Amino acid sequence: MTRKYDLKKIRNFSIIAHIDHGKSTLADRLLETTQTVAKRDMQEQLLDDMDLERERGITIKAHPVTMYYTSADGDVYQINFIDTPGHVDFSYEVSRSLSACEGALLVVDSVQGVQAQTLANVHLALDKGLEVIPVINKIDLPAADPESIKRQIKEIIHIDPSKAILTSAKTGQGIHEVLEEIVYSLPPPKEPEDSILRALVFDSHYDTYRGVMVYVRVISGTITKKTMIRLMATQKEFEVQEVGIFCPREKPTEELYPGEVGYVLANIKKPSDIKIGDTMTATLKPASEPLPGFKQITPVVFAAIYPVDASDFEALTDALNKLRLNDSALTVEPETSLILGTGFRCGFLGLLHLEIVFERLQREFDLDILTTAPSVRYRVHMATGKMVEIETPSHFPDPSVVDFVEEPWVKCNILTPADYLGSIMSLAHDKRGELVNTETIDGERLYLHLKMPLNEVITDFNDKLKSITQGYASFDYEHDSYIESDIIKLEVKVNDEPIDAFSNLVHRSKAEFKGRAMCKRLLDVIPRQMFKVPIQAAIGGKIIARETLSAMSKNVTAKCYGGDITRKRKLWDKQKKGKKKMKEFGKVSIPQEAFIEILKTDNS
Repeated sequence: MTRKYDLKKIRNFSIIAHIDHGKSTLADRLLETTQTVAKRDMQEQLLDDMDLERERGITIKAHPVTMYYTSADGDVYQINFIDTPGHVDFSYEVSRSLSACEGALLVVDSVQGVQAQTLANVHLALDKGLEVIPVINKIDLPAADPESIKRQIKEIIHIDPSKAILTSAKTGQGIHEVLEEIVYSLPPPKEPEDSILRALVFDSHYDTYRGVMVYVRVISGTITKKTMIRLMATQKEFEVQEVGIFCPREKPTEELYPGEVGYVLANIKKPSDIKIGDTMTATLKPASEPLPGFKQITPVVFAAIYPVDASDFEALTDALNKLRLNDSALTVEPETSLILGTGFRCGFLGLLHLEIVFERLQREFDLDILTTAPSVRYRVHMATGKMVEIETPSHFPDPSVVDFVEEPWVKCNILTPADYLGSIMSLAHDKRGELVNTETIDGERLYLHLKMPLNEVITDFNDKLKSITQGYASFDYEHDSYIESDIIKLEVKVNDEPIDAFSNLVHRSKAEFKGRAMCKRLLDVIPRQMFKVPIQAAIGGKIIARETLSAMSKNVTAKCYGGDITRKRKLWDKQKKGKKKMKEFGKVSIPQEAFIEILKTDNS
């Protein structure tokens, strides 16, 4: 079937929204109104096809879909919608999706108002020069206050709210107005300068039978079956076997034209051949230079992933390679531990990103795995003038050769009702944070700008913030710089033997608290021995916390009935000498279950 193509009638857009502001429901209504999906096939959160996305009510992956809409003046428009995640950890996904669009819908909940993460993503869109249309959703709720939300949009985001569309994605109210606004307010794609093929690779996923499916936005030229293509970052060449669009499932077409969003299948078997943000061009008449991509986001949180059963190592390797294909922000390097065996040190964009990867490995690939406690990347400046970057305590050099250590700090933006200011400042102080400045919004809400060490943010900052503000505050963070800090290696010793797997890199002010907590936890999980076992936390040679695991004791005098006390004393002395000798030569073998238990409680 030949499609009618008109560049002026194409609109490419994304939806920017905070988690739970109704983005996926609005997408469902748009698909329903444009009859892209038949009513009988309709289900909630249609584009969120992972079980994980449905359960948590969040979007993790970008999903493109092509809709055809007949406007009020009778013209048919091709509207390409790229669904984007809303969480701060997936800003990389958002950045990629926005690079393939000319406009965005800014969806704000009419009760909750503008949230910090919405703000972060809308600035991404404005920086890329996108046209932003404000949409106020959930106006059917009794507590809805659209006028207050319009003021927030004007004061916080500095966008004219007069054109804001009032909608209820649940009931379908205002959906036609949204579609009309997309058609008339968003610009069509730019006219291509020439006919040389340039297509932006903004996503991909692995199909077991057909290889890698590459998601592209065509900027100039066309892609057809049998086209010989070249991927400019890897210089790999392939022959196109199929092109198509998403409606919302894959639908093969004859050709992909400039301005269109679709997929390309070219028998690409190796996930490593595809680099997200790359430019696809033709082999015969290639582009001289790649398209300006989006910035490569570097991971900020690191954790090691190990298979519980060593025989699952190959399966874990294969699973991580497949995950990396449609999650290019994930970095993977092999790592070996004396106790946990062979695994991988992985880099993530944040704690939610780590959780999602962990759950996907367990669910989609049926793997039994464990992760170490999350850490960040420190810069260690040696006395020789050399600088090394480390993420694990085992790589931390001897303090005598270290000049100073720098840790990453982030800019934190918190939107909160004014009543919780005192509690938030107290929490920020506990986390070594510094207040930069405060903005007052509509007399009731505050916009706080803080600077904090990333190490403190990734542990439990979000949970504690939600707890002390009863869920009303929202926050996002972006990287600021590396700042010199008093970071030390906290060693854990069991029976005077250092155990690397339990070591931590911490700020000196938090070392004693963390040391005590770790010793107490180990006391519960290490099995009792025939002799007393000291469990210690140490900084260098100085012990800062200690617990003692009591010995298993046998009643050696049980067989003595009556008689002189000296007989019992002889037996007790003999037992005492035996225990002393055992302590000198005895080794405490910590079972793997104890390590798994500690790592699990560390992550919970």
